[in-house]
Amino acid sequence: MAEKMSFIVFSGSADKLQAAATMVSGAAAMGVETHLFLTFWGLNAFRKDMVGQPLPMSSEAGDMAEMMGKLMMEKGVPPWSSVLADAIDIGDVHVHACAMTMDLMDMPKEALVDVVEDVIGVGRFIELSAGGSVVFI
Repeated sequence: MAEKMSFIVFSGSADKLQAAATMVSGAAAMGVETHLFLTFWGLNAFRKDMVGQPLPMSSEAGDMAEMMGKLMMEKGVPPWSSVLADAIDIGDVHVHACAMTMDLMDMPKEALVDVVEDVIGVGRFIELSAGGSVVFI
């Protein structure tokens, strides 16, 4: 089993953020050091004014998007932001914002939720993820 996992969170869709948060939670519960690198739409979802807002499903959901949203509500699936916060509380989880995306979107770090630890470049993320598994979402 990997002792370290890193997630590149590119998508800002509800289903992919939910999947990322769930995988991070599982890794954290198993004692795996975990890093999230938020870039493009994934970073945008971590803006203070976006967290808690309804997000679209990914295009892969297609005709099932509405049904999946209803099922998640009916079954009481906690929102991705809550799952991630719990993972951070129980494990060695680190959330990093992509410096290039921050510059591209003229986004100050103060616009992001507090779970984002720092703003780093790709080189630093590669250093942090070395020796572990990397998942692109």
